[in-house]
Amino acid sequence: MIEAQQLTKIFHDKKRGKIRAVDGVSFRCQSGQIYGLLGANGAGKTTTLRMLATILEPTSGTAQVAGYDVITESQEVRARVGFLSTATALYARLSAQEMVEYFGRLYGLQNAELQRRIDALFARLEMNDFRDGRCDKLSTGQKQKVSIARTLVHDPPVMIFDEPTVGLDVMTARAIVNFIRECRANGKTVIFSTHVMTEAEKLCDTIGIVHNGRILAEGTVAELRDRYQQHDLEEIFVRIVEAHP
Repeated sequence: MIEAQQLTKIFHDKKRGKIRAVDGVSFRCQSGQIYGLLGANGAGKTTTLRMLATILEPTSGTAQVAGYDVITESQEVRARVGFLSTATALYARLSAQEMVEYFGRLYGLQNAELQRRIDALFARLEMNDFRDGRCDKLSTGQKQKVSIARTLVHDPPVMIFDEPTVGLDVMTARAIVNFIRECRANGKTVIFSTHVMTEAEKLCDTIGIVHNGRILAEGTVAELRDRYQQHDLEEIFVRIVEAHP
């Protein structure tokens, strides 16, 4: 489970002063659910996810991930989280297999278990054709598959997806969307950020609409439609954001 309580992150800029990137965000996501953060670029989605993944420390507020506090038990959180974003950040000179194996060893997997996990992931993600290919020679879609395998090699119970389909072709994006659904079906806790309305509508059990670092509205797609008397999710989003300039 993920539970955020008044998460706030303030950055300090010499020219602009205090920048409140995330402002008192609270929400909950249970196992076997997908919680979607829907917002434009710069809304605070990535900063929120990075705090949940312990990449950034909150200025105030807190969160629990898989039962562990992101501030006081950050190592325990990291061991139970898979974080996937559009920035694949692969080591260019390693092969696809070497890349996934390297991260598996970082997570403490031993030889037999690590090889079993790698074989299963490469088969599931249809990666065997480029198993020995160097990461700098792979296509964008292949690199994203390597990132997925690297993220999943330790079988984390919590998955965090930060705009994972941006810049991908239709077929690769579709494969990732289907993969996110599988994570939910396998009982994982999934949080997913996007600015694409159709992705949010198709994937999310609950949507939090984010603007200027705050969650302005929350609910299922059906609840949001009923509350705002509008069927089109994009129209609902625009109406909410325009009411909070």
